[in-house]
Amino acid sequence: MDIKVLGTGCAKCKSLEKAVKDVIEENGIQANVTKVEDILEIMKFDVMSTPALVVDGNVVVKGRVPSNSELKEILTTKIYRL
Repeated sequence: MDIKVLGTGCAKCKSLEKAVKDVIEENGIQANVTKVEDILEIMKFDVMSTPALVVDGNVVVKGRVPSNSELKEILTTKIYRL
């Protein structure tokens, strides 16, 4: 699984990155996590509000930090909610 956390470095962006890494570690999920801070790269995903979460090329969350339980659901069942 390829996961990208999109955000310019704000507190919420850092919080999402940490939460994603925690959920992956706690649940033994095999994934590569990349933090994307370049605004031009973020815009390629058609995201106007950060933080955003991209899983396997699909924007699954944008403009908020989901709870750890929601992240677990997203990453284990691939049920995406915006």
